[in-house]
Amino acid sequence: MGLNDILKKVSGKGPGSSGRDISAQPGNADLDAVEVEELNEITVKLEHERQSREGLGKFLKHPVQVLTERPENILIVCIPLALLFFFGGFIFMVQSYGMNVIFNSTSVDDFLVFAVLIAIVPVALLDLKEQMRVTNLENALPNFFRDLAGMNDSGMTLPTAIHLVAAAEYGTLTPHIRKLDNEMSWGAGFVEALYRFGKGLGTTLADRSVDLIAKASKAGGDVSEVLRAAAKDTFEVVNLQQERANNMLIYVIIVLVAFAVFLFVIAILVSSFLTTMATAGATATASGAKGFGGVIDIFIYKRLFSHAAMLQGFFSGLVAGQMGEGRFVAGLKYSALMLLIAWITFRFFI
Repeated sequence: MGLNDILKKVSGKGPGSSGRDISAQPGNADLDAVEVEELNEITVKLEHERQSREGLGKFLKHPVQVLTERPENILIVCIPLALLFFFGGFIFMVQSYGMNVIFNSTSVDDFLVFAVLIAIVPVALLDLKEQMRVTNLENALPNFFRDLAGMNDSGMTLPTAIHLVAAAEYGTLTPHIRKLDNEMSWGAGFVEALYRFGKGLGTTLADRSVDLIAKASKAGGDVSEVLRAAAKDTFEVVNLQQERANNMLIYVIIVLVAFAVFLFVIAILVSSFLTTMATAGATATASGAKGFGGVIDIFIYKRLFSHAAMLQGFFSGLVAGQMGEGRFVAGLKYSALMLLIAWITFRFFI
């Protein structure tokens, strides 16, 4: 019954009323006013609760949940923190040592590197956690559907089969199955509860399987066969994803090894060739010889090479993620790792 119908009944003018104006009777006007006021208060509370479940209201009420429910949401906090860290460090260094610090020191580069790490490391960690959750869920789905089909074949109804399956262990999927069992025990329809089950899992594969099973159940087909088809489909998709990851692993390793070789070549170049050239150039300049090429500033070369290594490490990580998992966001963990390795190498070893 809608709110308007309730208000009509309260006023004595809705369907089922006797047609008399109840508010005209002694004492009923005050009673109706109180009931209408209570209904308005309930409406306001419901609207407030709805606003607290979405958008800015949800963020203000459950900030941690909003920031962690999707990996990219953490950028709401990480990007401002990274910018604040970088510009704060930049202003501090310029005020302390003047504008020459940009050219004569690597301090600004250090602030930039750590600002980038502040921005991408939380996203990389949350994405890794989410991918592990999705992988565990999708690996358990075929067994869940297959067990349901077997129990349904034995003559059990789907609610009974789900109740028995909920007592088993399916890893990360177990809490979702038990929630599905609880909803059906409270009287929720199978299709409605199944859709909520798929929405709670939050994976593309689960949504497709749930939609297939729900539509087959509505059409009145053999649910057991549909469950087996869903189990087979999810099993094949999971196998294909695993096979793809295994086949592309070698290319991810090649990207990482290429970065390591790049660092090694630069280390040899700086420690042997450039150092020798700089020493020879300084000696020739001191002795008054000309035509050797002048003094070589090793600091500039080291800084240039460090920028090249950091850029290569960052973007090579994105390429590794795209090749290995089909998502460049998955490569942020490689980017953060290689960026940190490049920074440590040039600050402490080269």
